[in-house]
Amino acid sequence: MKVSSRGQIDPFIVMDVMREANALDSAGGDVVHLEVGQPGTPAPGKVRDAAKAALDADRIGYTDALGIPLLRERIAAHYSDFYGVDVDPGQVVVTTGSSGAFLLAFLAAFDVGDRVALAAPGYPAYRNILSALGVEPVVIETRLADRFQPTPELLAGKAGDIDGLIVASPSNPTGTMIGASEMAALAQFCRESGVRFISDEIYHGITYGHESVTALAHEPDALVINSFSKYFSMTGWRLGWLIVPPDLQRSVECLAQNLFISPPTLSQHAACAAFDAHDELRENVSRYAANREILLRELPKVGFDRLAPADGAFYIYADVGALTNDSPEFCRRMLHEARVAATPGLDFDPYRGNAYVRFSFAGTEDDMKRAIDRLGTWRRD
Repeated sequence: MKVSSRGQIDPFIVMDVMREANALDSAGGDVVHLEVGQPGTPAPGKVRDAAKAALDADRIGYTDALGIPLLRERIAAHYSDFYGVDVDPGQVVVTTGSSGAFLLAFLAAFDVGDRVALAAPGYPAYRNILSALGVEPVVIETRLADRFQPTPELLAGKAGDIDGLIVASPSNPTGTMIGASEMAALAQFCRESGVRFISDEIYHGITYGHESVTALAHEPDALVINSFSKYFSMTGWRLGWLIVPPDLQRSVECLAQNLFISPPTLSQHAACAAFDAHDELRENVSRYAANREILLRELPKVGFDRLAPADGAFYIYADVGALTNDSPEFCRRMLHEARVAATPGLDFDPYRGNAYVRFSFAGTEDDMKRAIDRLGTWRRD
């Protein structure tokens, strides 16, 4: 029987690592999980209370394909409150996680055979979703000197040869960020080159001494993707959003109607309260900051001393080229011998990732300390 080539894409390796780590846990392995970018805290109390109230008051049926009006209004107000940028609620599309937003954006903006540039190292699902849709990912090998972010200079040879550019700030896996002047330069490059500008902003709010810059401040027609998973600590609620320029609004709506019917209804009602929970959410970020300091201070002491600057998100991207040129095998050994789960860099960079490992510090302070102790023993052995 025929098997579609669309599914013949690279795996999302971190999910494979998590599955193996969970299996070890179930067998009594006591694994310290630094592999998955999932907050160690539950959704804010106000969100959980709103969900309970909605269960009692609402039938939890389908909603409009683009989301309930109140949530779209709250998201639009968020851009005014936090960035000083005006967003029409009509531009807001509530999605089934950021994953749903990426799928809608890519389908609405690109055709089969189009070419979309993205940075390596970077989130693997970008290139894998694009590949499944018949859109060619054009990998831009970024440099530590540029904080592993794309620049107009790196893109100069691609003008006229690409149809889109995806940027992420803070980035997964490096945690590096794009400043206002750099974001403006990238927006200008895209505008002058006729390139769709897509900005992944799902780690906004999780930063350490740096201000998050939304692409909308420099390019009103950018496609901007965000999520309730990271800063808002709502991973399993599967809710995100997409800011859509006017020329794509109807296309995105029709795609959303047919692909998803509507985003998760209970999650939408609960998320309306998320924007009232910033005190609790800032406490979460303070915990991430403490975890970050532990890893930045202690990882070099146990042999991981070449680290990307982690301006935001909750990741440390470590160059382990002096230790291995096979990051999947290195992480497999780390998991089975040290009982510490981390993600091989090959997930994020198909060309240089064999020499890198990503550690997530989204868990507890105790997780960080136990991981360091175990890694120290493992490296000494």
